Amino acid sequence: MIVRPPQHWFLRLFDWHGSVLVSIVFRLSLNLLMSVIALIGYPWFATLGIHLTTAPFSLIGVSIAIFLGFRNNASYARFIEARTLWGNLHIAQRSLLRQVKSVRGLRPEQVSDFIGLQLAFSWSLKHRLRHTDAQADLQRLLPAAWQPAVLGHPMPTSQIMLCMAEWLAQRRDEGLISDIVWQSMDENLNHFSACLGGCDRLAGTPIPFAYSLILHRTVYLFCTLLPFALVADLHLMTPLVSVFISYTFLSLESLAEELEDPFGTAPNHLPLDALCISLARNLQAMNNDFPLPAPHQPDAHFNLT
Repeated sequence: MIVRPPQHWFLRLFDWHGSVLVSIVFRLSLNLLMSVIALIGYPWFATLGIHLTTAPFSLIGVSIAIFLGFRNNASYARFIEARTLWGNLHIAQRSLLRQVKSVRGLRPEQVSDFIGLQLAFSWSLKHRLRHTDAQADLQRLLPAAWQPAVLGHPMPTSQIMLCMAEWLAQRRDEGLISDIVWQSMDENLNHFSACLGGCDRLAGTPIPFAYSLILHRTVYLFCTLLPFALVADLHLMTPLVSVFISYTFLSLESLAEELEDPFGTAPNHLPLDALCISLARNLQAMNNDFPLPAPHQPDAHFNLT
């Protein structure tokens, strides 16, 4: 996620990092090339009686803009839902820790073990969504007593939830947690499962491919033919106007593709590392476990991962 300090409106016009212009600059150069070809070839195809006008391109452009709007809304809705799921996870983890710390008779090391399970869950979920190796973080965070049950398991995130449920069951068997309190804690644990299931649904169910493909093809065909419709009226201004219009369509299409999977490491994806560290800071502060981990900071390109 791009995190920039406030800027003057004029300086923002020249921002490079975080802009989708980085990913479409080659495609814009192809449109510029087509504009040059249209300029050079105009005298020749004009003699053939070929006259493209801007009227059909205006109608097509409006249609493409509407469908691009729908596509971007769908992708942004997935981004917002992903952020909401992680926000609900933070709420559930803080609420569950508050309930655990209110239990009388718990030893400090037992509370620390439970915090370790909670942190291991969030980091394991992060690795699951980004398809990276979670072993190092699990070994760092998991209490020693729970490592054999999780390490090497094909579904470590789900297994950690079972470990937390087992931890609560043990305290219930010891008589430290009443049935009513246990039911309330188990309800918070259900929110963990809802977050896991929701994130898996978003990661495993992309926007239908045929819908994306037809829009993708239409945008590129429109941008390829556009210079030939503009050249009769604009002449030497054709490259400038054609590239500007193509930038609008290509950038919207590229942004929709990027937001479709909100869990990656692209500039406009969710900062899952920062979210996990923020959660660790909150839980450790609630347990008076100082010093706290340093907050995750954006890199030199203002990208917070």
